[in-house]
Amino acid sequence: MQPRKKPSTADLRSILDLRFRGVLMSFFLRRVRDRSEAEDLTQDVFSRLLAKLEGGHVEDAEAFVFRVAANLLADRGRRMARRGGAPLSLEDNGATVSGMVVRECVEDRDPERVLLGQDALQRVLAALAELNERTRDIYILFRLENIRQREIASLYGISQSTVEKEVMRATLHLARCTHLK
Repeated sequence: MQPRKKPSTADLRSILDLRFRGVLMSFFLRRVRDRSEAEDLTQDVFSRLLAKLEGGHVEDAEAFVFRVAANLLADRGRRMARRGGAPLSLEDNGATVSGMVVRECVEDRDPERVLLGQDALQRVLAALAELNERTRDIYILFRLENIRQREIASLYGISQSTVEKEVMRATLHLARCTHLK
């Protein structure tokens, strides 16, 4: 029996493109709102994953891809803060951030309201932590990252029906665990 031939970089890039491009583009577009920048960030993720694969084996490719994507966004945010660094200020009933007017009114927060919000957030995080990893990841991708169920199904190699059931399981669990008593 012959040893398995290691796939070429071009083959790996094609596999990554098929498996992750749509999900990553969607992930980045929601945050940067610039198609060319989202494409650049997607290519950066692929480059880093390929470099990691050349150095050895990646235990969980999906987790690695999204960890790299989150780190790239954090790096981008730090670079923008260093360049623009404009503090949030009120202007014309909106807030100005790095020269862009955000049409939301910034209101003072009542300390009691802040504490209630922190408590609710802690209950949600605790309830999410109780879920098994796949259910939690699917729920986060669908509800928080707004990735389509069919894309999640493709990413995990499961049916769309299974994704729907996992989202429902997580939703019911969160509703039970976070209900105010």
